[in-house]
Amino acid sequence: MRVVTSLLGRRAVVTGAGAGIGRAIAEYFAAEGARVAVLDIDPASASEVAQGIGGVAIVADVADPAALDVAFAEAAGELGGLDTVCNNAGIGAVTALHRVTDDDWARLIAVNLTGVFNGIRAAVPLLREAGGGAIVNVSSLSGLRPTRGEGPYSAAKAGVIALTSSAALEYGPEIRVNCVSPGIIATPLTAGLLRDDAVRERIERRIPLRRAGSADEVARAVGWLASDLASYVTGANLVVDGGSALPSAQTDDLLARYVEAAERRSSP
Repeated sequence: MRVVTSLLGRRAVVTGAGAGIGRAIAEYFAAEGARVAVLDIDPASASEVAQGIGGVAIVADVADPAALDVAFAEAAGELGGLDTVCNNAGIGAVTALHRVTDDDWARLIAVNLTGVFNGIRAAVPLLREAGGGAIVNVSSLSGLRPTRGEGPYSAAKAGVIALTSSAALEYGPEIRVNCVSPGIIATPLTAGLLRDDAVRERIERRIPLRRAGSADEVARAVGWLASDLASYVTGANLVVDGGSALPSAQTDDLLARYVEAAERRSSP
């Protein structure tokens, strides 16, 4: 049975929708009946995705507040209003914290955290004008659990979770604001990592579901939070990680061996 996510007739903006998770979200929204403005900093990517889903291509840098205000207004004009927003755009880098330059720090925070703030600020007046709606922000498991080499990224993503809570508190009951935090997801950005069989096996061995997630799986989580099926959910952070944050680094590997040995002894 196909689950209907109540996105039929929605008018949505998805930022960073030219590739990866953002593209999957835009495609999922469109497949579920929404009209979608595909917002990306890259004109070619935005145009390609928009053409594929019958959407509208919008070009803007989420770190530029004035440009994003114009972009959201343009999207609302093209779509006949705006009632759904996914602030997904983000960038990453892996560098030891003491080697992060001022420019690196500024850009990572500007896109990953300030970009979400800019998206919320641009969206709220338009969503109120439409009579309400839903905002879903994309954070990361790295915003909940520390990751080596991703200090600025992790800090920004933790800020997105806090910002989501604040916005949910301020803008209810007209606007629901939620967050999704993906774990390791197979996208073009992680392809190099997951292409190495040894690395992939090491990663997946510690995930209870024993695999990396897909962008489509994140998109479905975002779609549910944006839909009327989640009508009493706001301020939530939905972790989509296959359970990868569950194992304890302190004891899990050790105790797993005991459990496996006990299972072998009890087997006929």
